[in-house]
Amino acid sequence: MSPKRRRVLQAVLYEAFAIAFVAPVLGAVFDESASSSLGLAVTLSSVALAWNYTFNGLFERWESRQPTGGRSLSRRLAHGIGFEGGLVVILVPVMALWLKTTALEALLANLGLLVFFFVYAIVFTWVFDRIFGLPESAAKPRQL
Repeated sequence: MSPKRRRVLQAVLYEAFAIAFVAPVLGAVFDESASSSLGLAVTLSSVALAWNYTFNGLFERWESRQPTGGRSLSRRLAHGIGFEGGLVVILVPVMALWLKTTALEALLANLGLLVFFFVYAIVFTWVFDRIFGLPESAAKPRQL
């Protein structure tokens, strides 16, 4: 599978599962209607989808320059921290506007989702790699 096709498939699957989880949780936690919580979940996922594709491209470019191949726990943790950290910076303002609250309140309200998505990003990527194999950037050790 080409690197571009792999990133698109990974991002789409990641966000599809995320919407299925997030929409009902947002509705329950924020006492939003099903349509509002689904709309917010789709909006958040659309932004996250673009970030997922962009971040994974940058991460794989960095990864391909590393002296060792594979994806160790520390590399997976770096991936999860980088992805989720960037996503927080982008999504908290969107969530604050949608819910008509402050950025701080949106961040505090979002902490449970942040923890979930940190773990979810690492587990999802591991499962995806087990099913579809490692990307070229991780599979080949760097030639010095």
